[in-house]
Amino acid sequence: MQVIHGGRPAAVRAAIVGLGSWGQNLVNSTQGKSELIHFVAGTSRTLDKARDFAARQNIPLVDNYEAVLADPNVDAVVLATPHSMHAEQIIAAAKAGKHVFTEKPLGLDAKSAAEAAAACAQNRVTLAVGYNWRFQPALQEIGRMLKDGRLGQLLHIEGNFCGPSAYRFGSNHWRQDRDEVPAGGMTGRGVHVVDAMLFLAGKIESVVAQSFRLAQDFGVDDTTSMLFKFRGGATGYLGTVIATAETWRMQIFGSKGWAEVGAVEHLTTWQMRVCYLDPENTLVKQKPQLMTFPQTSTERAELEHFAKAAMAGQPLAVVDGDEVHNVAVLEAIVRSAQDRTSVRLD
Repeated sequence: MQVIHGGRPAAVRAAIVGLGSWGQNLVNSTQGKSELIHFVAGTSRTLDKARDFAARQNIPLVDNYEAVLADPNVDAVVLATPHSMHAEQIIAAAKAGKHVFTEKPLGLDAKSAAEAAAACAQNRVTLAVGYNWRFQPALQEIGRMLKDGRLGQLLHIEGNFCGPSAYRFGSNHWRQDRDEVPAGGMTGRGVHVVDAMLFLAGKIESVVAQSFRLAQDFGVDDTTSMLFKFRGGATGYLGTVIATAETWRMQIFGSKGWAEVGAVEHLTTWQMRVCYLDPENTLVKQKPQLMTFPQTSTERAELEHFAKAAMAGQPLAVVDGDEVHNVAVLEAIVRSAQDRTSVRLD
């Protein structure tokens, strides 16, 4: 990394790998706005489609990923690539001494996800996974409400993350490949809700799932639902329907009340409704309170969090962490839906 007076790194010099709509969104969140991370190179499977955007953002394009890894002026890679490529690309970056921020999920099976995390640890580079919901002030406040007892004992979490994703891509697009997108909306959407649940409730003990393709005669499943049992005792439900109108919601139930977030757009700063029961008069139906929070770019927050950790040499995603466990949950969901049985996670 480049350093300033005193030996401190000035900023992480990153390469964006994958310049589709989400890769461009990540660049837009920080380029020219952050003092901690700056994109100095980029590559994509279809370079011609990315040239105008790269020129506007002053990002030189290179022919392939190998050229990115060989560039001594690149400190870190930011991966916005198909799911099945993540683990292999992370391991290659770790061996090249590059820090890695990858879009979710970390991988499509727990073994390769753990191998990727282990490679980063062995090569002393920082690995982060793009679960930007953790940087939502509302979700952080719910975590504090559970910790300080305002919501009481955590009993149950339920959520959904739905929209018309199945209609946005043709039959030949990789997002219609059942191997790339197992359990339908889970890989593109549901893993965000699972990560939020892990943040609040801890690791998942068992999964029961069902997943079907109902709306079209091609592509991935569009209707998937799951029941979770958390190691800490709470239960959970999640639904991902990707052949309907856009919506998402998550509600956390405690023994003293509940908190709820959700709307149509999930990339804005969330509002939150909170409702407490009156233990002296449980017959009275309490009215929810609305809580608002300062505007936050979660994409910028997650990339700057990654940059700070990389400059400090601190690990983020590790072998026994939530990022790998999330992949194990996804794997269990797929197996449960296929075998029509409950799957217990180790």
